[in-house]
Order: sequence, then structure tokens, then C-alpha cells
Amino acid sequence: MQKDLLFVFGHTIRRLRLSKDISQEKFADMCNLHRTYISDIELGKRNVSLENIGKIAEALDICISDLFKEVENNAGI
Repeated sequence: MQKDLLFVFGHTIRRLRLSKDISQEKFADMCNLHRTYISDIELGKRNVSLENIGKIAEALDICISDLFKEVENNAGI
């Protein structure tokens, strides 16, 4: 069964952030977003805009297409 896309996207962001040993607060600052917004994304509670996906990818030092590939790998798509 395919996992919920928002959950998988959020889980992927969290995994990538933690792999770089970045706190949620620092990551939010790097993205110029609020920490609770990042928390909601990681919990699969937010449908993220393309603009914010770009900010997140830049903060993770990954291109958007590679970020989506990571999400696809985690979703089993």
C-alpha cells in the first residue's frame, strides 16, 4: 500500500535534515520559515508550496529533482 505523500515527503525532509545534523530550529532559519511550519511539514500536516520546497532543497544543498527522487524512493513509487 502506498504511503500518504505528505507523510513521506515530511519523513524524507526530516531524514535528510538529521543526516546533516541540523536542528529543526536552525533548519527553519536556513529556509527562512517558522520552526512550527517545518515541524508540520515533517509530520505530514502541511501541503508545501513549490516556493517553500525550493527553500528547503536549497537549505539541504540538494536540487529539487533529487529531493523528489528521495521522496519517490521512500514512497515506493
